[in-house]
Amino acid sequence: MSTGGKRRDGALALLRLPDFRRLWTIGAVANVSRWLELLAAGLYVLEVTGSAGIVALTAAARSIPLLLFGPLAGAIAEAVDRRLLLQLGLVATLLSAGVMALLARAGVLAPWHVGIGGFVSGLMWSTELSTRRRMLAEAAGAPAMPRAIALDAMTNATTRMLGPVLGGLAYQALGLDGAFAVSAAGALVCIALAAGVRAPQPVHPLRVRTATRGLAEGIAVAVAHPSVLGVLGITVAMNTLGFSYLALIAPIGRALFDATPLGVGLLAAAEPAGALIGGFLLARRGDRVDGARAFLVGSLGFLAALAAMPAMPLLALAILLLLAGGIGIAAFGTFQTTLVLTAAPVEARSRMMGLVTMAIGTGPIGMVLSGALADRLGAGPAVTALALAGLAIVGTVGALWMRARP
Repeated sequence: MSTGGKRRDGALALLRLPDFRRLWTIGAVANVSRWLELLAAGLYVLEVTGSAGIVALTAAARSIPLLLFGPLAGAIAEAVDRRLLLQLGLVATLLSAGVMALLARAGVLAPWHVGIGGFVSGLMWSTELSTRRRMLAEAAGAPAMPRAIALDAMTNATTRMLGPVLGGLAYQALGLDGAFAVSAAGALVCIALAAGVRAPQPVHPLRVRTATRGLAEGIAVAVAHPSVLGVLGITVAMNTLGFSYLALIAPIGRALFDATPLGVGLLAAAEPAGALIGGFLLARRGDRVDGARAFLVGSLGFLAALAAMPAMPLLALAILLLLAGGIGIAAFGTFQTTLVLTAAPVEARSRMMGLVTMAIGTGPIGMVLSGALADRLGAGPAVTALALAGLAIVGTVGALWMRARP
């Protein structure tokens, strides 16, 4: 059998596992809904306020739970049933999307409603790495874990590409209430799938002191592992200075390129489309790639493309540039999880993923900063300035990490 055939069989074998299939599908559907909401909400707030800063603030509210609860969620996920945490997060997402749809339908939805709804939905995201992705990796088994994470990363890239496009289409055709109704329907599907997940796990009484101590122990483990520290440092820089551009995607598309809602969706979809291409390249050569170097180079490549994107004279060129930069995001997304899970002791994995979630959760800091800069300088210069700062920081952290490797 050819190598490509073996890889296809490997993916199919994973999807034949009931728990893996359900958890994988939950991730796909929830991610589409997340990015659909983000784009539709951004377009609405920009229409209502005309302020890039307020758009960025409402987007930041969605990521705040990652920063506030991510590490604690990692410690809690080792003490209580991860299936319960997953189900609670999905219910919160359903309630948030449903209320937003009703308020929009009634014509009384205000930007602060959007911010609160985003915060509630973000509660689900704050448990993602510690619950669903850990359960998915463990459902695959240790030998297949890298392949399972790579498949999930490629799926995330696909859904990040589809979500904004569907968000632009839904907003253009159905309005904001219709977009949130679509998201609520996705949450219902996920809840039904989660009910069938078995994922055996010992359950222990939850003690806040134990969870807090677990977080402190997780930090101590991270300090002892240069790979984990390198991943955490670069993840912070990427989320505060790189991915914060997503909070300004509506102002960028509208102000710089005079794009329709669908055009804004296509601009937002370009980077994950590139990540999908990069995922296929990794699937072909991933076994021969130095994960740490690929993680670093991919991050630098994306930041360089992002810094140049606002200067493009046409929307099509901006899309192509983000598409190219997105190829590096495949390495960032795949090896971010793999490097941490393989470096950390088995008993500390959820705590390590909690720290990764906290690093991802620093995104609101960058979003607020990008909004403030955009109100002063314009959305394009704000994105360029932050991306250049990100290049400097990632380059420095990466050089120190590479020097510390054996």
